[in-house]
Formats: sequence, C-alpha cells, structure tokens
Amino acid sequence: MFFDKEIETMSRADMDALQLIRLKRIVDYCGKNVPFYERRLREADITAEKIKTLDDIQYIPPTTKEDLRDNYPFGLFARPLKEITRIHASSGTTGKPTVVGYTKNDLDMWSDCVARIAAAGGATSDDIVQVSFGYGMFTGALGLHYGLEKIGATVIPNSSGNTEKALMYMRDFKTTALVATPSYALYMYESAKSISDMSEYNLKLGLFGSEGCTPEMRKLIEEGWGLFATDNYGMSELLGPGVSGECKQREGLHFCEDHFFPEIVDSNTLQKLPEGKTGELLVTTLTKEGIPLLRYRTRDITRLNYEPCKCGRTGVRMDKVTGRSDDMLKIRGVNVFPSQIESVLVSIDKVGPHYQLIVRREGFTDTLEVQVELMDAMIDKYSDIENLQMRIKDRLFFVLGIQCKVSIVEHNTIERFVGKAKRVVDLRGNDK
Repeated sequence: MFFDKEIETMSRADMDALQLIRLKRIVDYCGKNVPFYERRLREADITAEKIKTLDDIQYIPPTTKEDLRDNYPFGLFARPLKEITRIHASSGTTGKPTVVGYTKNDLDMWSDCVARIAAAGGATSDDIVQVSFGYGMFTGALGLHYGLEKIGATVIPNSSGNTEKALMYMRDFKTTALVATPSYALYMYESAKSISDMSEYNLKLGLFGSEGCTPEMRKLIEEGWGLFATDNYGMSELLGPGVSGECKQREGLHFCEDHFFPEIVDSNTLQKLPEGKTGELLVTTLTKEGIPLLRYRTRDITRLNYEPCKCGRTGVRMDKVTGRSDDMLKIRGVNVFPSQIESVLVSIDKVGPHYQLIVRREGFTDTLEVQVELMDAMIDKYSDIENLQMRIKDRLFFVLGIQCKVSIVEHNTIERFVGKAKRVVDLRGNDK
C-alpha cells in the first residue's frame, strides 16, 4: 500500500534533482534565520550558490547533539516562538535535553511521513491501533498517533505503563495493531499470557521503534503475539518517528528522502564512505522550518541501499541500525555492540530476552559482565546452570572475540522498561 505513490516511486534522477533544489534552499534558509548556522557557514565559506551537486554537502560542517544542548533551549530555532505550534524535547538523562520546535507545516509534513511508513508496513484504515509509547515531551507517541489517523486508522492513545489495563483495552477494543518499543511489546506479551488466554487478543501488526530490535528479538515478539512486525526509525532532533520505515518486504527501511538527505561517513574522519559501505548516518532536514539541521550526526551505524525494492518503492533504504558509535563499548580493545550480545542470548533456550551489561574497570583492565534471566521454568541442578553459563560464554566469545562473565539470574529479576530499555550500566567512571 502506498500513501504517496508519486514520491515513493520517483526515479533516482528526479529525486536527486529535487533533493538538490531543497538542499540549496535549506542552506540559504539556515544561513538567514539561524545565527549558529550563519556563523558556521560563513566560517566554512559555504553558500547556497556554491552548492552545485549533492556531493558538495560534504563541505558543510556536521551538527551534533552537543550543538543543540549548547544552544538550549531555542537557540537553533529558525522561526520565532509565535510561529512554533508545538515543542518536544528529549529526556535529557545525560545532560540538558535537546529541544525541538514544529511549525504547522512541520506537523503536516511529520504526519505525512509517518502515514507513508505506516502504510508501507501494512497499516490500513481498518486497523485499531493501540499506541503504547509514553505521551508527553517524547516525540514517538504523538508522531505515530497523527500519522496513523491520517491513513484513517482508529487510534487508542493508551500510552505506556499500567500494563494490565492496557491489555484489558487490547482485548475489549479488539486492537489489531500495536505501537511500542520492542522491549515493552515483549513485556506486554509476558504479562498477557500470565493473566489471560492469548486467543482473546486480535493483534496482527506491530509498528515498533524508539530502540533497536534484533531479528531474534522480533521473532520472539511475532511468535508470542502472532503478529507481523516492522521497524520504523527517527529521532526527536530530526523529526521523531517517520524518517524511515520498513515495508512488508522488510529488506531495509525506506527513507523519506524528499524531506531528509542521508549520508554514510566514517565515524572518526567524517569522510564520506563508498556506496554500500557501513558507517555513521548523517541526516540533513530538507524541508523542516522550526529547527532545520544540516548534516546532523545521528551516531547510528547503518548502510544505505539505492537499489529499488521488490515492493515497488524506488527510494533509498537504510539497514536496521546495528548500534551507535557512542553506545559502542570498547572492551580490551574490542568494539562491542549490545545488539551483538542480544542476538546471542535470544538464540539460546532456557534464558529470556531480558539482559543487562555491566562494565567495570578492574586495575587497568575493562571487564564485561552479562546478566541474563532464566525463562519461566526453573533449573534445579547447579550443574545445569553451570553448563548453561559455559554455553553462553563460549557463544559470546565466538561472536565478540573476548571473554566475559555470565551471570544467570531468576526470572523477573532484571528491570522491565515501558520506554527505551537501558541495557548498559557502565561503572568505569566510578572506579578509583
């Protein structure tokens, strides 16, 4: 199903031409309306007139999350507050929150982008969709809410938390689609099967985002709920959800590239990588009015695929994010992504998908402890637990190339999250 077939099936040449027009326009717009960019562009000797091809974007200095925080709260806004219809902000758990503003046109564009990826994933006007993202300053809930309403779906703004009541709504309202983080969708399933018969639920579609979801985790969710799941991608700094999303083929996330220009660069040098290579994703907002961003460093690691999709869409697709350059753990010289560990754990029976990574520094050496839960069934023999620990350790060593400690804890020991799951506890800064 297409929401905007003309754009979604546009030829590469026509899309490039449209992006170049919009890139020149947004550079000029930023230079004239945002003092931060006026200074940055002047120092780099870049003007809209000097941009002749899309490759010339490389001469624009990247924008970082620190730039948003340094200009907190409204320093990067391009429009006065009387023209800003809505304000969102990140949680700010690691410092000042990043604040973003939307004009009316931005909100219309946002709901169009979300409608586009929701339709690609299989959502229709017949769906009853329960939104189990937290409503508030977080962009996820309202972003999906308005986009799904735009395609004619019935939306239940359930929010997150109070899982038992959410499951009651799901049964009574005959919800057909769920919007949630993957970890919360799994937690809802665990709760559902403990309080009711799974035949009482009618879920057919999951629209998941806000955190990474490995194929192994998605398989668990799909088998548990009996639904078909797709991932969508976005972040508050760029828009919220709606930057890209999977179609039914699930062979990459279709980028809304008429509104966002993606690049893949080396995280260390920031040099553009050859087409098809994996690296850090940079995104330029091509049409956003409230807070336009030039070459924003998402820190997400992915790859771009410019081949047309089997679904008929012709635009660029991004691979599922494999990790973040700033979430990557460096343990004894080895790069470790939490997603690698999750893939291992989910593939091993008798342990659950909930885990936590504890990083410590002992002497001059970094250590990694992987805490993982047993499934519902208990293991009575200590020797069986030891054997399970060794199997996990061996598998992790094969995948990661380093030895790590494995601790198996009882079911329901590790904290569940209704928002983004917090997998890593880095204690190295606490060591004396």
